[in-house]
Amino acid sequence: MQQLSFKNRIASNYIITTALLIFVVFFVIFSIVKLSVYNHLNSDISKEVENHLNEIEIKNYTFSLIHIEEWEEREHNTVDVNPVFIQFLDKDEKVIEKSPNLKNEKLYFDKKIGNNVFFDTTILGNKIRQIQVPIYEGPELVGYLMIAMSLEGAALVLQNLSEILIIAYPLILLLLFLIARFIAGRSIRPINSIINTSNSITKDNLISRIPLPQNKDELFVLSATINSLLDRIESAVEREKQFTSDASHELRTPLTVIKGTLEVLIRKPRNAAEYEDKINFCVSEVNRLNYLVDQLLLLARFENQKQSLKSEKVYLSALFLDIIARYSASIKLKNITVVTDFSNDFYFETDGYLFSIIINNLISNAVKYSKENGNLTIIVKEISSKIECHISDSGIGIPKEDLERVFNPFYRSKSNQHPEIKGTGLGLSIVQRLCSLLSIKINVNSQENIGTKVILSLPKAELK
Repeated sequence: MQQLSFKNRIASNYIITTALLIFVVFFVIFSIVKLSVYNHLNSDISKEVENHLNEIEIKNYTFSLIHIEEWEEREHNTVDVNPVFIQFLDKDEKVIEKSPNLKNEKLYFDKKIGNNVFFDTTILGNKIRQIQVPIYEGPELVGYLMIAMSLEGAALVLQNLSEILIIAYPLILLLLFLIARFIAGRSIRPINSIINTSNSITKDNLISRIPLPQNKDELFVLSATINSLLDRIESAVEREKQFTSDASHELRTPLTVIKGTLEVLIRKPRNAAEYEDKINFCVSEVNRLNYLVDQLLLLARFENQKQSLKSEKVYLSALFLDIIARYSASIKLKNITVVTDFSNDFYFETDGYLFSIIINNLISNAVKYSKENGNLTIIVKEISSKIECHISDSGIGIPKEDLERVFNPFYRSKSNQHPEIKGTGLGLSIVQRLCSLLSIKINVNSQENIGTKVILSLPKAELK
């Protein structure tokens, strides 16, 4: 079965709800009119009862009419104009007197219905509303007064009203459905824009955006959210393209060098020393290529792996000292002065392997970009129940305009000015991604030719 469109579903749901509401309203209207008509009729009958009880005389456990002329009134002699039917019964339920308009008929009496209770019945083929009232002389029952009035006028009013409501009900629903469908169509117009825009977006066309509705309602929020999502997707795709381009370039460079070296090597016979020199050069390029691939795999591996984190207690002072020792040769070669300030033996719960990669990359950069006879300062301290790790160097620094780009893959600030400093430009990208994974805040402050300071703010610091 074919499904309804979203516009028709909105209109249909609206109509179903409205249909129930209108049905309740019509039922209430009909009930109120019916109750009003019957109350009015009951009131008239009650007045007749009161009047006729005052028109009888009771003696010796019998009763009779005082004003016989009452029976000559038109309403007692005809059934055409608001007839009132009167009937007197004795205590044995035999008819003593009745109004002339009853002719050969008599009002229906039933003890099961009860006294002074209004009920509906028929006479002469006409609907009537009736009451039977007992007549007492003292405590003794001497007879009954029965009064009825025609229901034809009330029934006609109620019938006309019911016919009007029955005819009006589907017409109103149809009209409301058309109106609701029209309004729904206008209301969901932004959804059509979303559909059209989504259909036009491909990997080669990410610039299209959904027009924002004038009314700042839920559809406005939805459109703005999707536009924001498209912005992030476009940015991610552009970064991915740039990353792929840079990665291809970085991988191609050592391969080209290796290929060129080997081609030169086989052009003519060489002595053992030349072969050894070129082979060692190729090995160093292969090592560089392996390192680059490892870094790329590391980036891909920890893109979003919070579910695989292995939390453990990491002692910061021990970790820093181990990594400093790892770079002792480079530190000694540059005659760098290392200053550490571990006021307490801090630790916190995190993935030790990933955190060690962060610290390793930061200290590696600090040593790599430090000048000879420079300084490397590492401070771990507690600030406002948080642990902060400060790693400062006195290296070449980073220009202010480059600070926002140092976390981009393959970006190396001032790399062209210092060709002797080797690197892939992936270290800080890996640091940023792992910091995000471990909920660590990282902040980089730097001044050109003065040095760089990296501050790590660790979550949920604890003191041993």
